[in-house]
Amino acid sequence: MSSTFTSSAFEGQPVPGRTTAGASSTTIGAYLIDRLVDAGAGHIFGVPGDYILKFYDEITRSRIRHVGTTREDTAAFAADGYARCQGIGALAVTYGVGALSVVNAVAGAYAESSPVVVISGAPGVQERREDPLLHHRFGPFTFQREIFERITCMTAVLDDTVMAFRLIDRAIAAARSLGKPVYIELPRDRVMETGYHVPAEALESASADQGALAEAVAETVTLLANRASPVVIAGVEVHRRNLQYALVNLIERANLPVAATLTGKSVVGERHPSYLGVYEGAMSSETARSMVEQSELLLMLGVTLNDVDTGIYTAKLDPERMVRAAQGEVIIRHHRYTNVALGDFITALAAQVTPYAAPLPPMPSGPDAPGFPHADKPMTIARLIGRLNQGLTPDMMVVCDVGDCLFAAVEMRTHARTEFLASGFYTTMGFAVPAALGAQIARPDRRALVLVGDGAFQMTGTELSSHARFGLAPIVIVFNNRGYGTERFILDGPFNDIGEWRFHNLSHVFGPLHGFEAATEEAFETAFAQAIAVRDAPSLINVHLDPNDPSPAMRRLAEHLKSRVGGEHP
Repeated sequence: MSSTFTSSAFEGQPVPGRTTAGASSTTIGAYLIDRLVDAGAGHIFGVPGDYILKFYDEITRSRIRHVGTTREDTAAFAADGYARCQGIGALAVTYGVGALSVVNAVAGAYAESSPVVVISGAPGVQERREDPLLHHRFGPFTFQREIFERITCMTAVLDDTVMAFRLIDRAIAAARSLGKPVYIELPRDRVMETGYHVPAEALESASADQGALAEAVAETVTLLANRASPVVIAGVEVHRRNLQYALVNLIERANLPVAATLTGKSVVGERHPSYLGVYEGAMSSETARSMVEQSELLLMLGVTLNDVDTGIYTAKLDPERMVRAAQGEVIIRHHRYTNVALGDFITALAAQVTPYAAPLPPMPSGPDAPGFPHADKPMTIARLIGRLNQGLTPDMMVVCDVGDCLFAAVEMRTHARTEFLASGFYTTMGFAVPAALGAQIARPDRRALVLVGDGAFQMTGTELSSHARFGLAPIVIVFNNRGYGTERFILDGPFNDIGEWRFHNLSHVFGPLHGFEAATEEAFETAFAQAIAVRDAPSLINVHLDPNDPSPAMRRLAEHLKSRVGGEHP
């Protein structure tokens, strides 16, 4: 839940560019843009509307580039994808209809710790004085901010020209340091008002406890020396804190195997010789499951113990054999060390650890599709994932939607760190296509391989036209099983069926787009080869799959979820 604009700020570093107090010649809108760019956001996503138009006009004269999207919610998904690659993302929408459209996507960013700056236009301060019934209004003028207080770590309303610059600094600092969305409301009559530089305040988080850090590291080093077969499990916080290199340094110095949670997938390059795969309880591969569950010591680094990452709580994680470092503390059995940053703990541990002497066993290589393609053989999810894994190149990132495509893709092996993006915990459908837009703009050296079900594509697939508009060339694989496959295997019924789209014909609507259709391995091989060769426009392959052919992981998950549909416990 967010703090309001009166909160103290969060980041332990000076605010750039603010050295003198007093009136400024810089407008509030321009200052907000400059601070976003300074923080790393070179692009801003969104759809214009009359309450935000003046700010959009400022954007055209600034260092930031606007990326227009087909809808407001897809702008938020795109900003989320951008933030996961760039460290911060931003979107700008109009009041009411625009801002409320992004609530689900922003809630997902909050749940998954993605630092997105939400900028909403608003009626001007002067025009609110008589409490008029303005269009897009849906209650008291405070309602919208109050909604976002629940799904951001800070909200700020820039109605005071004296405080506006300070609030902007606080909000961006909060997003970066806490790794959560923030909400900034900009009344339209304040965009062109000049702000005031105020004395820079100390933007400090709670100071680190060096004594607690030293004791936590010492206790962990002792455990590592006395426990058999230790294993590292790395989670999403390692991603969000940009600690991937520190993690690799630790596992290489200590000679330890490492597994990832689902939300932490690709936290290390998945072809690293120490990588076990994703551990998610009963849904895990046999190799990852056996090594994790037989280990005498688990180093849990940045792990969130949610139901998805624990395989619907089928994970066997005994606190008595666990060191858990996350969210500013280290917990070792009954000992709790507070004010210990995850990065400090990983770095200090790597400096003191003694390499584990036992050689690592051979690690699994990921899914395969031997003999692909077999002539006239219908496509299956297992063979599709195996072929896609074979086809991954070092310049590809995988952006995956929710559904069987996600659970099947768990065993795919990306080449580098942070090359797998998904709504793995919040599990909102419609994430992948717009998130891939933001991710590719943030990292133009990467090509997105987008895995999306037919149901999820129908929700936000219009954003593929934005990929085409901006000259991006993702390869979109539509898992077409004619409905909501995940729900089918939990509780079947006609409510899981959807209308069938001819996805491969969308080039007639979306502009430059190469569409392909595949029902057999041979047809897919031809289409995939052509899609890889295309570098100037998106490619979409409509892959027809048997609705009764789930991935093995999906079968295991469905069995555990069936008991929960009626509110039962597994």
